[in-house]
Amino acid sequence: MQGGGVPVQRDLVFVLKSGETVVDWGDGRVQDILTGEWLPFDERDYGRPVSDSDLESLRINGQVLTYDARTVTLRPLPEPPRRTLD
Repeated sequence: MQGGGVPVQRDLVFVLKSGETVVDWGDGRVQDILTGEWLPFDERDYGRPVSDSDLESLRINGQVLTYDARTVTLRPLPEPPRRTLD
């Protein structure tokens, strides 16, 4: 890891139709990079690939540490909510 960041493949980072820049961790959920919020995800929600300008804005905001054509290094995000046993 680079400086405490979390490297992810750039193709797992994208923009939803609703405008949020998210990372796809699998299991039908994505995480909003700006807020850390976990959201349900359906392929129909996909908006577009993330752009350098999107990533630069997130870098200036402190959410993205570094990025290049293949990798985005994110500041650590909140863990997913854990299911409790009844």
